[in-house]
Amino acid sequence: MITRLLVAALLGGVVGFERERSGKVAGLRTHVLVAMGAALLTVITERLFFLFPSVNGQMGLDYHIIANIVVGIGFIGAGTILRRDDNKIEGTTTAASLWVVAAIGIASGFGFYQEAVATTVIAYVVLAGLWLIEKYLTRELRYKGRGIYRELKQSENPGPEYTEK
Repeated sequence: MITRLLVAALLGGVVGFERERSGKVAGLRTHVLVAMGAALLTVITERLFFLFPSVNGQMGLDYHIIANIVVGIGFIGAGTILRRDDNKIEGTTTAASLWVVAAIGIASGFGFYQEAVATTVIAYVVLAGLWLIEKYLTRELRYKGRGIYRELKQSENPGPEYTEK
């Protein structure tokens, strides 16, 4: 059981490191805690089956706790999505990464290490690698101050002469 929790914490930390490095609201510690919490609830679900194998009179694993992990992560994820004064929405990628990290925690909690590691690698590539590709492909929008990169352009040109609203 301890190994499952440690694997979940480690893999959640990999994804969380990228979010922390990017300065996002949910960073390293948040992702580690989400993955580890999801893993613990999954381990509890599995152990409950072996201690009390009959759920509602039928044999089988009770997936209610796992379903509630997904619901709970929805609330945490919603808290990371913010609408700013200029009607720009931020935090959707961080919310999605928390959801993926919860799934990584569930996989780790069941001992599905190969799936958990593969998902962690793919999530990290998506978060770190696709951001660079997205930045390159939308450079025309950035330079014109339109689209999702208006903020990036403003931060690259700080100074009193830059007063675009």
